[in-house]
Formats: sequence, C-alpha cells, structure tokens
Amino acid sequence: MMNIQRLLSITAFSLCSLFAAAQTTADDVLKTARLANDYFMAKYEDPTVPTNVKKIRPSSLWTRAVYYEGLMALQRIDPQQRYLDYALTWAEFHKWTPRNGNQTCDADDQCCGQTYLELGQMEKGQWSLVEGKYINNVRENLDYQMKTVNPKNGSLYGWWTWIDAIQMAMPLYVQMYKVTGEKKYLDHAMKMYRWSRNECGGGLFNVKEGLWWRDADYVPPYKEPDGQQCYWSRGNGWVYAALVRCMDLLPEKSKEYKELKRDFMLMSQGLLKCQREDGFWQPSLVSSNYAMPETSGTSLFLYGFAWGMQKGYLKAETYRPAADRAWQAMVKGCVHPDGFLGWMQGTGKDPSAGQPLSYTRIPDFEDYGTGCFLLGATEYYKLLK
Repeated sequence: MMNIQRLLSITAFSLCSLFAAAQTTADDVLKTARLANDYFMAKYEDPTVPTNVKKIRPSSLWTRAVYYEGLMALQRIDPQQRYLDYALTWAEFHKWTPRNGNQTCDADDQCCGQTYLELGQMEKGQWSLVEGKYINNVRENLDYQMKTVNPKNGSLYGWWTWIDAIQMAMPLYVQMYKVTGEKKYLDHAMKMYRWSRNECGGGLFNVKEGLWWRDADYVPPYKEPDGQQCYWSRGNGWVYAALVRCMDLLPEKSKEYKELKRDFMLMSQGLLKCQREDGFWQPSLVSSNYAMPETSGTSLFLYGFAWGMQKGYLKAETYRPAADRAWQAMVKGCVHPDGFLGWMQGTGKDPSAGQPLSYTRIPDFEDYGTGCFLLGATEYYKLLK
C-alpha cells in the first residue's frame, strides 16, 4: 500500500510540473524578463547618473552592480547590442575601477568588477584574451586586499563579516583566477569563504539547517520575536547565488568545486523546506515574523534551483514543482504590467528592513531587485528550453 501511495504522490507532482510547464513556455519567461528589464532601463536611461537615496552615491555601488549581473545573464540568452551599450557606458564612465578606488577592501565596492570582467570576455571573445582596462584596476584591488589584514578582527581572511559579501566579491576572485590562471586568487577566495562559514561569529553557516545567519549579530542566542532563528531570505539568496556563479567557473573535478557543491546541496535541501505554499519565500525563512511574499530572495532561490536541476544535482521530481511555483508566484504576484516588481524588500540586513512590503511599495533601491529577478528568470528560461 505504501509503495502505491508513494507512486501516486510522485505521479501527482509530475503531473503538476507538466501542467505548469504547459502553461509557461521559455518564450513566456523571456518576455517577462524583457518587460522587467525594459522598465528599469527606461526609468534609469543614463547609467552614469549617481543614485540619490538619502545621499549621493556613484552608480558603481553594489546595488547597481547586482543589476548588471542580471543584465549580463539576460544578454547571454537574449543578445542585444543595447544591453551591451548600456553596460559598457557604465563601465567606461567608472573607468573599470572598483567603487572607492583600488585600495578598498569592502566587498560592496568590488561587486562591479564582476561585470567589468564579463564585458571584457564579451568584447574580446574568450577569457584568455581579456586584458588591459578590463582587469587592471580590479586585479590591483584584489592584490591589495590579499595582503591586507582586517584591523577589526586581525585576520587576513576576515573581510567578509556579513554573508552578502560572499556574493559581492567571491565570484570576482574566481573570475580573476579564470582570466589569469593564477591560483592565488582562488585560494584566497576559498580561505575568505571558509572564514565566514566556520569562524565569523563561531561560524555563520548552520550545516544542520542548511541556512546562514547574516552576520555575528544574528547567531544564537539571537532569536526572532516568535523564538525562531533569524535566517534572512535575501542574505541566504546571496550565498546561494555566489555558489552557483563560482561553480560555473570552476572545473567540476576540482576540490574547490566539490566543497562548494556540498554547501549548495545542503542549502538546496534547507531552502526547499522554507518555501511558502504560494510559491514565494518570505523575508524571514523559518519565522512567522514578517510572513509575507518577498521577491529578491525568491528570485535567487529560483536561480539556484533551476541551475541545480540543469546540472543534474537536484532531482526534478522534487525541485521542479518548487521552481514552477516560484515563477508563477512572481509572475502573478509581483510583476506589474509595466515591468515594476512588487514585494521587493529594500536594503538592510534582516527581515525587518524596508517594512512593510507590498505589491505597490517602491523599495529604496530598485536595481539589485531587478538584477536578482533577471538571474532567476534567465536560469529558469534555460531550464524550460
């Protein structure tokens, strides 16, 4: 009897996935991704203009840099010269330099370098030919950080004290390794990652749960108001996306790839348990506090699920229904007719930031949210293709 029940359950999941796939085509996903991106490019027509949220910030700040990660992903499935022109204008204006110069050790300043190197690859045609302006300043900056101790904790590797930094900077180190062939960049990135994972605040990754605490302020005994752990959705999304972006650049048989893959699998299992019935993930993954949809985290988890299924790491019978529900939830619940994205949490460091969220509320920064959405949409598009 149990075998029959299990077979019926699997069949039901499969039929649900097939139905969702029949309702959503890869072209549908691409149209939605274009809609969201066109909204953003029209609203922020000049990519060189600084942001002005409480204070003036150059457009090379991390929020905008994440947008360009999404735009480059869209360019790979929907090549358009206007996307490249938009990104090249931005990079040229900032002289292919990290925000705040070559002697910054702040991962938020370094995030823009990921797109600089991607643009160099697209311009030159292959990684081995990326040279000159595309990498010089970024390389000088990473070399500087690799010999600089963080005075706040006395560790050469202790710069990523918050998990967002893993996404902002770790893929850049791996890109530089890929471009130059110099393993020192990969080795340093892995040591920085392990410091955040295992040492910062006693270790920010809860292996048993497959989820990350945002920084040392949120590890136990810190609790949410309902007594649950505080696992911030977008923070976990940052790490999940970073694992994908790094593994995409590494040989699958390398020890580094295998190490990151183990954490990817643990996170996948943990995140699957946190998905809401409506398909979204909420700002606080396991707490009832702020129980509402949230788009940026949902986008990044879709990104990882879709990638993992394409690689054969995540079983489609388990993760495909979750991915389908996530996409349908965002299309129906957050994408406006003009491409604006609702239920997007503003900048911050925990579930309370930018509250209350809503379908119509405009977050303090729209750019990283669009970038996250494009990452999820493009990977889901590839899954459907």
